[in-house]
This record gives sequence, C-alpha cells and structure tokens, in this order.
Amino acid sequence: MQAKGILTDIGTEELAHWEMIATIMWKLVKDAPLCKIKGTPFEAHFISHGRSPFPHNAAGVPWTATFIQSKEDPIANLHEDMAAEQKARATYDKLIQVSDDPGVTDALRFLREREVVHFQRFGETLRIVEEFKDSKKYH
Repeated sequence: MQAKGILTDIGTEELAHWEMIATIMWKLVKDAPLCKIKGTPFEAHFISHGRSPFPHNAAGVPWTATFIQSKEDPIANLHEDMAAEQKARATYDKLIQVSDDPGVTDALRFLREREVVHFQRFGETLRIVEEFKDSKKYH
C-alpha cells in the first residue's frame, strides 16, 4: 500500500534527524572544558550523561514512548503525526532564533524544512487513507 511506504520513509528519516541532532550536540560539547559547563543548563545533562547524547527536552525530561500518541484509528493517528510535525517545525524556528553558530543554524533550517515536507506527506497519506476508507463497503 502506498501509505505504508510513505510512513516508512518518514519514520526512517525521523531516526536520521535524531542522529543529526545528536551529532550537532556532540560537536558543540565534545571539547568543552568543565569550567564552561558548570553553571549552564547543560550541567545537569553532563552530570547524568557526560558529553554523550541522550534524548530529552529542554527541561531535561527524558524522551519516552509515552510521547507517541496512538489510537486504533489511522485517521486520528495521522492527525496526531501532522500536529507533531508542526510542533517540531515551531521548535526548530525557536532554535534557529537563538543559534549563533552558522553551521548549526544551517542544519536546523534543513531539519525544519524536512518537518514541513513530513507534514505535507502525512497530509497526502491522510487523503489516501480517507479515500481507501470511503471505498470500502461495510455490511
């Protein structure tokens, strides 16, 4: 089914986004001396994880599968996916505003644009699923 292929492509790319973000973070902190880490928001991360990547939000809350909302309804799930892409885009917009590193800013712009594409692809998939659902006969 065409929708399955689209969802697989998006999911694969989202994992690559995690890798890109982890690489950005690693490059930013790998050579940071402790005196530059102490007293910063990164200090709490450093205490628990050192300089290793560990997925969490800006408040330090670790990523968990509970962040993924899923129902036994593909239409509801796709709407949730579309909302997640818009939230990611908005977060990248904020990160771009505070970034003072041209390389990081370029990477964030790339990631933001991919979230826009994912939103569009989820919308396309939603249309496919709705058309499929409407074509089925229920007895």
